[in-house]
Amino acid sequence: MSQDRQLQLVTSVMITAGFDVSERFTLRPRSFDLIARNNGTLLVIKVVAHIDSVSEEVAFDLELISRLLGGIPLIVGERARDAELERGAVYVRYGIYAVSPATLYDYFVEKIPPLVYASPGGLYVNIDGDVLRDLREKRNMSLGDLGNVLGVSRRTISKYESGMGTTLDVAIRIEEFFNTGVVESIDLIRHEKPKVVEAEAKTGSYIQSPMEFLEQIGVRLHTLHGAPFQALLTFDKHTILTGYGPAQKVVKRAALIGNLSQIAKKHAMCIITDSEKEKKIGRTLVISEQRLHKIEDGFELLDLLGE
Repeated sequence: MSQDRQLQLVTSVMITAGFDVSERFTLRPRSFDLIARNNGTLLVIKVVAHIDSVSEEVAFDLELISRLLGGIPLIVGERARDAELERGAVYVRYGIYAVSPATLYDYFVEKIPPLVYASPGGLYVNIDGDVLRDLREKRNMSLGDLGNVLGVSRRTISKYESGMGTTLDVAIRIEEFFNTGVVESIDLIRHEKPKVVEAEAKTGSYIQSPMEFLEQIGVRLHTLHGAPFQALLTFDKHTILTGYGPAQKVVKRAALIGNLSQIAKKHAMCIITDSEKEKKIGRTLVISEQRLHKIEDGFELLDLLGE
């Protein structure tokens, strides 16, 4: 399936599921392709043919953007290694969930969560340890008794009851023996947020960019590599999607950044380095570098954004 077709498919799935979806953009490289929001759930989605093509740098940006926007990162792809992604299975790429378009549809449209996760060696499931323990005790079975039935050690049964995952084959045998489900579903929107990564201290001589000035007035700067905005700014619980550069380049991005900010419910700003004009393009404040340097603190910046 072509990249355009796959993006159309993912967009269609999210719209069918009731999400507002951002405009598509063609900038390359890009750390994500779509932002989608439904009520309190915000997804930052990277769409690829092969999930192994998502580099560590792209995954880092995807995580950072998602965390600062209060969202969930998600990769949607067709293949991993030499095989197609299984429907109903969740894969992991640098700590980010990856699923097929079919699994995406099942979860968000049909409300059918995936049960299986892929790991080196095959497909695995998570056992609900409390349910398994209750079932075993109701039959007055010891850990060893159940281990003998399943062909595993009592220690392994104990680990299952403590939440350890197991192979799909063993899970099927457990459910057939007790004639009830013990497998926990996987919630795609329960993604553990990573710890904040502190920026490395700058050393040596360098030319200060207009973005770095903002840190002097108390605004936190998070630079990005493959997003349509070059940075995310945070101040007083507010987040600002920000682009910068010469006017010709920035104006082309301003409307897109505004659209993304609308879906994410954040502010949008572009800083132009070769003009003194100040205006609004859609939701995006376009401000000159000279005007930026006259701002005294983050609250004044928020006032400008709110005008």
